[in-house]
Amino acid sequence: MSPVAEAAYRTITVKPRAHGFGAEVTGADLSRPLDAATLGEVRTAWARHAVLSFPNQPLSLDELEAFTLQIGPFGDDPYVAPMPGHPNVLEVRREPDETLSPFGGAWHSDWSFQAAPPAATILRSEVIPPVGGDTLFCDAARAYDALDEATKAQLAPMKAVHSASRAYGPKSQYARELDQRSMPIIVSPEADKTCVHPLVRTHPVTGRKALFISPVYTVGIEGMAPNAAAPLLAGLYQHMTQDQFIYRHVWREGMVLIWDNRCTMHNAMGGYDGHRRVMHRTTVAGETPV
Repeated sequence: MSPVAEAAYRTITVKPRAHGFGAEVTGADLSRPLDAATLGEVRTAWARHAVLSFPNQPLSLDELEAFTLQIGPFGDDPYVAPMPGHPNVLEVRREPDETLSPFGGAWHSDWSFQAAPPAATILRSEVIPPVGGDTLFCDAARAYDALDEATKAQLAPMKAVHSASRAYGPKSQYARELDQRSMPIIVSPEADKTCVHPLVRTHPVTGRKALFISPVYTVGIEGMAPNAAAPLLAGLYQHMTQDQFIYRHVWREGMVLIWDNRCTMHNAMGGYDGHRRVMHRTTVAGETPV
């Protein structure tokens, strides 16, 4: 077993979900700087479970920023305007009269089109509707492990092409919806640029391999014709989003969630038309995928 898998917890309590993907953590007050032992255990739990929820953590924006910096430096969030006075905090807001799909309402790994995509996303719940609004997470590492050896060998040399064009380009869905959304989404020609990453990436902490693709940001496979790449990617997405690889997170107010973009996809669900939902989000800078 790896050191991550063998570690015990002395300062926090960790309750894993099914298959060890996702866990609830109690015993840590995120409104204050974590001591070295507690922070180390939080990092261990995050490496082990990929998605951590911390209930009963009604953080201020300053406290959310401070906790983020304990995990790592802020990431770059290019296509949503930040909150006034908090350049590294995005407000994910949907008003009761909005009828469009939720922000982030399709499978993706945050900002994978960047040369060094964020390692983590941290989301704090401010206003939670009485129905709907769950977030689905896909375990891209376990999905990779479940592939047969021939498929793993086929995918090993492949490079996936990532772009923000479908979401934030001048011809994107959001570009057509700006006047119908309360969120300050930024549309730019810069979104049409592409970036190439390994289709299978290795986690820098655990050493596990994971599929690093998503329907929103992966626009092709380097050196492969679109009519060949599209069915291959579609088959992988279908494989990754089987029930056995999915964790459905149910939100409560005052909850903090941190997830690992290097080995997961996520999908923000709707089902709360007529209700307000407000979340505050930061990202933690990551590494160039290998």
